[in-house]
Amino acid sequence: MPQLGLGVWQADDEETEEIVRFALDDAGYRSIDTATDYGNEAGVGRGLAASGVDRDDVFITTKLWNAEHGRVNTLAAVDTSLSLLGLDHLDLYLIHWPLVGHEERLVETWATMIEIQGAGKARSIGVSNFEPHHLDLLAAHTDVVPAVNQVELHPLLQQRELRSYCAERGITVEAWSPLGGSGRGWGGEPHTNQLLGNPTLAVIAEKHGKSIAQVIIRWHLQSGIVVIPKSSRTARVAQNAEVFDFALDDEDMAVINGLDAGRRFGAHPDELNFGAPAS
Repeated sequence: MPQLGLGVWQADDEETEEIVRFALDDAGYRSIDTATDYGNEAGVGRGLAASGVDRDDVFITTKLWNAEHGRVNTLAAVDTSLSLLGLDHLDLYLIHWPLVGHEERLVETWATMIEIQGAGKARSIGVSNFEPHHLDLLAAHTDVVPAVNQVELHPLLQQRELRSYCAERGITVEAWSPLGGSGRGWGGEPHTNQLLGNPTLAVIAEKHGKSIAQVIIRWHLQSGIVVIPKSSRTARVAQNAEVFDFALDDEDMAVINGLDAGRRFGAHPDELNFGAPAS
């Protein structure tokens, strides 16, 4: 799995097609992250098909939506995603949210994800927005450990305890909204971005002749976190990938580590339940 990828949340289906093609052909990306609920899986598939990059060289992730938990629904959902993407397999299939009060259904869904992997429809399976107690629940019923846990993570919400928990169990942590996001983040309150104008990060960016976004992405990479910044602007997509020609020094890393404020812009997984199945 590439450590840097392109996220396409909030991009409509048509613009997704072009931004994916650009990211693959012109900006050098080899990982694309989408989800059923984004409504743009078809655009990802068209963008991949229109690119000059071989399918086997691109890592495609999508996610099971909340309403599709349960064995029958999950089996149908993965087939729908594959059809929209125009693929015969996914590189990574994630449970999008654990939901609240649906523990038995969640265990059934994870068992189905294992079944999907066994059938070759997903090379790897994982989860998104899972807290340690959600992962403990899965571990109590199976020895199949999620390959990835994709969570909100950025310099203002560094998730150190969760990262430590995952590291001990061999679970790769992937960051959504790694640049802090803007607007409304998955059930959170509307907000303006609080990182891209941060004066502390601006000093580090000026020191390296880079943008604040590039510094933040580099911080993720050097912290061992998979990072999937989203943009629908080709210039920004290209710029976000230009992060392998510099390195943050120990002082830079320490300063950024010191920005952690536990500031969550999206909903907490223990509080989010929209789209959950009726029973």
